[in-house]
Amino acid sequence: MLVIVAPGQGAQSPGFLAPWLEDPTFAGRFEWLSTVAGIDLVAHGTTSDAETIRDTRVAQPLLVASGLVAALELFPHPADAYTSIGAVAGHSVGELTAAAGARVITAEQAMVLVRERGRAMADAAAATPTGMTAVLGGSRDEVLVVLERHGLTPANVNADGQVVAAGTLAQLEALAADPPAKARLTPLSVAGAFHTEHMAPAVGHMAGLARSVSTHDPRTALISNRDGRVVHDGRDVLARMVGQISSPVRWDLCMETMLDLGVTGMLEMPPAGTLTGIARRAMKGVETFALKTPDQLDDARAFCEKHGAASHLDANPTWRMVVSPVKGTFHRPAGVAEGDVLGPDAPIGEVSSLRDRLPITAAHGGRVVEWLVEDQDPVAPGQPLVRLHPEGGQG
Repeated sequence: MLVIVAPGQGAQSPGFLAPWLEDPTFAGRFEWLSTVAGIDLVAHGTTSDAETIRDTRVAQPLLVASGLVAALELFPHPADAYTSIGAVAGHSVGELTAAAGARVITAEQAMVLVRERGRAMADAAAATPTGMTAVLGGSRDEVLVVLERHGLTPANVNADGQVVAAGTLAQLEALAADPPAKARLTPLSVAGAFHTEHMAPAVGHMAGLARSVSTHDPRTALISNRDGRVVHDGRDVLARMVGQISSPVRWDLCMETMLDLGVTGMLEMPPAGTLTGIARRAMKGVETFALKTPDQLDDARAFCEKHGAASHLDANPTWRMVVSPVKGTFHRPAGVAEGDVLGPDAPIGEVSSLRDRLPITAAHGGRVVEWLVEDQDPVAPGQPLVRLHPEGGQG
């Protein structure tokens, strides 16, 4: 199975887009998304210096536009992607790239949202002197205890030995004076404490915008940063992306879900290297491909063909699937039969995993057309559980 991933802020480097923009098709599409964002992303991807593209207002739109246009180079006929890609995920702002790739939102919606996200997060960061420090090595449990002692948030939990602490500069100074055992601290060149309570003003702004954004359910399994679960409701995907601005990125749980799915290959969209680097250490046996330059496209397509497997999610808009968010055992409730009409948020069972027992609901309700699993069946993340048909005004 193939998973496509999109990196987050910090992956960009000066001039990384120069070879891509030599292609007139890429350049035209990129200029369009630059126009939508109202930012000269062409200049920022080619001639702007490192300090300029570090600016949150610039970095985030630059990353999302780069991933979206490169995806069209990799899959010139987007429908072909659904015969190859088993799952998608994005780290932090990369979730917007992944959501657009899965057709939850359009590319244009993604660019407006990321423009506003970057502005709002930069404004929130300016309110209080805050920052982020990478904590490399050490016992994860001990690292988390030390961060809590200093009032810091584990804003990114990327893998064992890779945690990013975030908080006020005073809290980070206290951490530097009292670090976890066997850990190395590296201050990060970022504007503020992303994915913490300090970003609450940005969440409020984005939540207001999100109410006017139309969504569709993902056509590919989409793995959420919040908890590593596969999310198949478009409104839930959008709500999670808004909330993620002030909540930690659990990339470690995303990788666990990829392994539960049976992923054999991970391809990272440009500017690639960060997430495949983490995967090489944390996902033993999974082949990786970092797509950095256009001269790699033929090899990237061969990689996709080698690992590709069609998404098992039904793209037919007249049906609505309820899927399992995690790996586990499905417990089907008694008394819910084919032909029954369920109201919004009606329970349709539970999935028990090693971590917990998760209730499953039909967010939009509908008539039960077909049960796709039986009671006590083992299920994978993103596996369809029941097929519903909207009733009356239900979406």
